Amino acid sequence: MHVFISWQAIAAKGLNMEENNAARKARPPVLVTGGAGYIGSHAVLALADAGWSVTVIDDLSTGFGFAVPEGVPFYKGDIADTDLLARIFAEQGTGAIMHFAGSILVGESVEQPLRYYYNNTVKSRTLIEAALAAKVSHFIFSSSAAVYGVPQSSPIEEEVPLVPINPYGWSKLMTERMLADTCAVHDLNYCSLRYFNVAGADPLMRSGESTAKASHLVKVAVEAALEKRTHVGVFGEDYDTPDGTGVRDYIHVSDLARAHVLALEALIDRPERSLTMNCGYGHGFSVREVLDAVDRVVGRPIARRIEPRRAGDPDTLVADPSRIRATLEWVPAHGDLDTIIAHALEWERKLSQMRGHGAGSAID
Repeated sequence: MHVFISWQAIAAKGLNMEENNAARKARPPVLVTGGAGYIGSHAVLALADAGWSVTVIDDLSTGFGFAVPEGVPFYKGDIADTDLLARIFAEQGTGAIMHFAGSILVGESVEQPLRYYYNNTVKSRTLIEAALAAKVSHFIFSSSAAVYGVPQSSPIEEEVPLVPINPYGWSKLMTERMLADTCAVHDLNYCSLRYFNVAGADPLMRSGESTAKASHLVKVAVEAALEKRTHVGVFGEDYDTPDGTGVRDYIHVSDLARAHVLALEALIDRPERSLTMNCGYGHGFSVREVLDAVDRVVGRPIARRIEPRRAGDPDTLVADPSRIRATLEWVPAHGDLDTIIAHALEWERKLSQMRGHGAGSAID
């Protein structure tokens, strides 16, 4: 049997191939490290929702397999495993990395500094080196406002002195420095996103903060609202703030995830530049204001207990988001505090249902 193909079909096929190649260049496959964790899983959702090809690596030490969407390639392993990284890059054609894997507890970093310098700094160096060997072009780094230490002014601009006050903050700053020095002499550009206080959950309830014994205020408060805790500790009421409790900039995790996608697009659009930007809304809420909002959302008061101040807690931590808004045209969609809390509360209820259906071992 003879098959005749018109020149129009051949041309169309060639055009489609060119379009596919252009699309692959415009949207390279992305590897998300720590993609089964809280923020990483939301970045995976944001990428997948926007049509990107995405892969996850996570050792599940703090992440959860259920947080990785169905159909997303998942590799259980450590980012220090260079053979595994090379295999992933080869199999997935990775062109960009979003790096979330690491340890995140400030107090624990003071008690176990070497663990944090290994997990957050040494392993990041391994990942960067592996990315260079595989000719990965773009690198998004999950950094932290902890690099600022105790700032002398608020809101905080990116150019203020960087003086971390704990090993966690130093481990993040050291990785930022490694990226800056490396990208200055290699065909790799990067974006360091310095997070403020991340809270909330995916509005569609596909992921949320699932870690047991979490220390984030919103997570603790919604656990108390559902009687998973007896009370919420208020650490100090003598800060130099309107109501005496610490003020923080709370950012919805889905808005943060969207910022990562926009940052990657910005790196691809201008491969000659790298970026460092704050991720926050530019306004803060005190501990009491957050707890009052939880009372509103729940419809009843939750128990509070005044406790001693924690060493190193600044009065106020609020981002100046001017750079990210101007650079990425980033417009938050979930900036209302009550919305953030409502999503966190709904996710906490879903976790309870999952435990009730025998998934407890996968969550606790």
